[in-house]
This record gives sequence, C-alpha cells and structure tokens, in this order.
Amino acid sequence: MAYLEWSKAYTARVRHSHVLSLAKRARELGDRLAEELDLGLLPFLRMGYVETLKRDMPALVDQARKYKHMLLLGIGGSALGARAMQKAFAPDQDLPGHGGEDGKELWIADNVCPVTLGNWFVELDPEQTVVVTISKSGGTIETISQYFLAKTWLKKSLGDAWKDHMIVITDQEKGFLREEARSHGLGSLEVPDNLGGRYSALSAVGLLPAAFLGIDWEGLLEGACAVARPLVDNPASIKDHPSFALACWAKALEEYGYHDLIFFCYEPLFATYGPWFAQLWAESLGKEGLGTQPVPATGVTDQHSVNQMFLDGLRNKACLFVTSKNRIGGPTFPHDLPAGWEFLAGKPFGALLEAEAMGTRMALTMHDVPLVHICLDDASERSGGRLMMLLEAATVFTGWLMGINPLDQPAVELGKRLANARLGKPGYPQEEASLKAALAEEEQRQDF
Repeated sequence: MAYLEWSKAYTARVRHSHVLSLAKRARELGDRLAEELDLGLLPFLRMGYVETLKRDMPALVDQARKYKHMLLLGIGGSALGARAMQKAFAPDQDLPGHGGEDGKELWIADNVCPVTLGNWFVELDPEQTVVVTISKSGGTIETISQYFLAKTWLKKSLGDAWKDHMIVITDQEKGFLREEARSHGLGSLEVPDNLGGRYSALSAVGLLPAAFLGIDWEGLLEGACAVARPLVDNPASIKDHPSFALACWAKALEEYGYHDLIFFCYEPLFATYGPWFAQLWAESLGKEGLGTQPVPATGVTDQHSVNQMFLDGLRNKACLFVTSKNRIGGPTFPHDLPAGWEFLAGKPFGALLEAEAMGTRMALTMHDVPLVHICLDDASERSGGRLMMLLEAATVFTGWLMGINPLDQPAVELGKRLANARLGKPGYPQEEASLKAALAEEEQRQDF
C-alpha cells in the first residue's frame, strides 16, 4: 500500500502535541464534510458525475482519436491536470521523433503566447487535429479568445466540417461555450456544478485528453475513488484519514512560521504534479493574509539548483517528499568502468535515483526541515489518482482549519477585471478609472 511516513514531520519548532490538538477538531470537520457533501459542494470528492462521464465520454474519445493531434485550449486548472497526466503516463508523447500510442500528440495552449499559437496554426494539419476548448464558465477570456482563433483556422481549411473537429468541456446549462455547442452541434462534455478548475483534473477536463493519449483514465478514477470513498461513506472517519492528518500538520506549519511548503517529487514521471499542486494549494489557501507558499521541486534536478536554499536558507520551509516503490530499474552500468567509478558496476541506473532521494530526504531533515514522506506504490494511473485525491482533500480540510473558503479565489478577479477594461469591454467603470490613473503616473525607468 501507499503510505505517509511521519517520523521527521515534527522537528525544530513543530510540536506533535499541537498537531494533536488540531486533530481534536475532527468531529467539527466531519459534520461540515457531511453537510457540504449533501449540498453538492464537493463534487470532486463525491464523484457522483462518474457514471455520466463513463456513459458520455467514450463516444467523444472515439471522435477525438480519429485525429493525430489534440489542441487543448485551457488555462490554470483546465490545463495543469492534463499536463500532469500527459507527462506521467504518456512521457514519450512530446519527445523528438515520437511514435507513441498510435502516434497521438497533445498540444496544450495554456498561456497567451502569440508566437506559440501562431506557430501551431502553421505546423498542425487541421484535417488531423481536434480542438478541445475547456472553460467551466464559458467566459474565460484567454481560452475564449483562443477558441475564436482556432475556429477561424479550422473553418478556413475545412469549411462547415470544422464542427467535427471541435469539442467543448463546459457548464451543462449556461455560458458562451454551451451556447456554441447548442448552435453548432458541437461534441461536448460537462463540468459538474461546483467543480472548480483546480479540483477538476479527475473529470472530463483532465480525462478526455488522457483518454486521447491512450492513458488508463478509468484507473485514475479508481485510484481516486479508493481514497475518497471512506470520507464519502462515513464523514466521521475523517479523524483517521491521511488527508486530515496532512491538513492538521499543514495548519500547524503555518502557525509556527513555516511559510514555504516544498513539493519535492522524486518520482520523475510525476514531476509535473508539482505545478498542478502549486495551483491547487495557492489558489485555495492564499486568502486573508494567510496560507503557505507551495514550491514545486523535482528530484534530482533541483538538488543542483534550489536545494541550497531549502537546506541553508531561511528556516521557514517544510516539505512533502514524494517517492514511489519499485523504481530501481533501467539500464545496468557495465562492469568495465574507469577507476574510481567501479562502485556503480552492475547496478541499475534507478539505484542512483533511490540513493539521491534518500540522501536529499536525510539532508533536509538533518537541517531541521519538517518533512512528510509520501510513498506511492508505483507510477501507475491508479497511484496518480490516489495522490491527486489525497492532496485535494487535504487542501480543503486545511482551508477549513484556517477558517477560510478553499473553493473560491476572489483576489485573482481584480486582474481579470482590469484586463477586460484595458481591452475595452464595457461594464468596468471603476477599473477604467484605475487604469487611467495608472497610465497617467510618471514612470521611473532605468535602462540596462
């Protein structure tokens, strides 16, 4: 079984007794969990949408897999989960000379980069491309602007057949993308009510791209369900659930001044889970002057970059340290190695990863970095689903312990409103005034 290892979690300022005092709130949080499950506020946990997904998605997977390329238009939670799954479970897909699973290629347009999107419209063959546009609200300006351009690109080459090359994933009833699906008969899947983007990886948002690449998407769901089921079936069992234990620890870290939470992943295939976790944690918990900063790090790469800061910088860092079992494999070192390197002879390359992971983990704890070791069974889809669900549940419970709402993101809306005003969208008089004042300020430049 996968497990959490806690022996180095309580070091320096962190006291186990304080974490245990937070754990006494289990009954309170269990009651809240039961209430919010009943209200439909935690669809990522209840996963009531799974039967509908299993019914509706296969037909769209068949439609998508007629083509070589999938161009995914989405940002934030609409892209990070798909990226994590792509890198973990189809790692050959974006390598030079890729053949891969039936030669399928996933292209994720997760930023406003005119050069990249423009190049893709030149390089990709529209006849061999399906475009998947993802926005729960149907109004995400970055994604909808890409949709307009992709639609024009497809229509220019394919005429009315563009509709066969477009799938949308959005709200079931409302929003611009839902209107487009109805007007043009586009293939579509729903983002369930109350399912925020950063909690949506294990819905159609992440699973349609995964299925396109030949990834075992049902295995991802099975792994996630195994972690969520005890909480859903018996909310009072939260007191014994590892996600609640992580939440109590994380809340204590904040109170003791550990403001950076390193997500150090020594399962190389899961390295892109780091950016996915960073959005999940930061957008959920960075509120009202509270929260801890997630810091994604990849082992062993970041041993040679930022680990010096982790070990010898400010004493404000804690760590979630991720490994998996059965990773000692790969090519074997030959026996005729040069002098001084004989110790590697006959060992598999994976032994280096295992040794580096142990060395870094020990070094962190010897420098008084509080650390919880997350050990996965393997790098399979089931393990990936288990890890995602563990972290999603822990994030929500940490927010509840902090006294904030982990499901909204009010602060980021200001930048969106100002951007809309800058582009001339009506209905933003206050933001227009702020922009006018900012543009009138004298700049203080220094050339370099």
